[in-house]
Amino acid sequence: MKNAHLYETHVKTKNLEEAITFYQKLELELAYVIPDRVAFFWLGDSKRKEQMLGVWKVSSDEFVKSHFAFQVTFEELVNTPKYLAEKGIEVVPSFGLDASEPVVHAWMPAASYYFVDNDGNSLEYITVLNDEPIPELGAIHLSTWTKAQENR
Repeated sequence: MKNAHLYETHVKTKNLEEAITFYQKLELELAYVIPDRVAFFWLGDSKRKEQMLGVWKVSSDEFVKSHFAFQVTFEELVNTPKYLAEKGIEVVPSFGLDASEPVVHAWMPAASYYFVDNDGNSLEYITVLNDEPIPELGAIHLSTWTKAQENR
């Protein structure tokens, strides 16, 4: 199934109503709710029904934080801090780097900003860069990546 695409992913929440509010702030379209149990959101164009996110209510004992990433364009990534700030959401440090600019995962390469939902699940906006990987650089700020590309 090499050509399979991820259709659906799930995260857990301790408060479904707060989670619904949070994900709607990110402009995800609410697809369906089973009250006090789960909310499903369409990712991307809801008419195409290509991807969805499920947010499941669980007890504190069952709760485990998780992570997933939204793919965005480079322009959207650059605007992420402003976009999230307008919604009362902060970008957070990642991989030991502050959130002053995107973090590049040099092995891919891809640039990212990280943030958390109301339950502390790790979320990411990511864009794949059209450069050759330099894995030995690890995780670095975008400005450092740009300088490394200029010096190649």
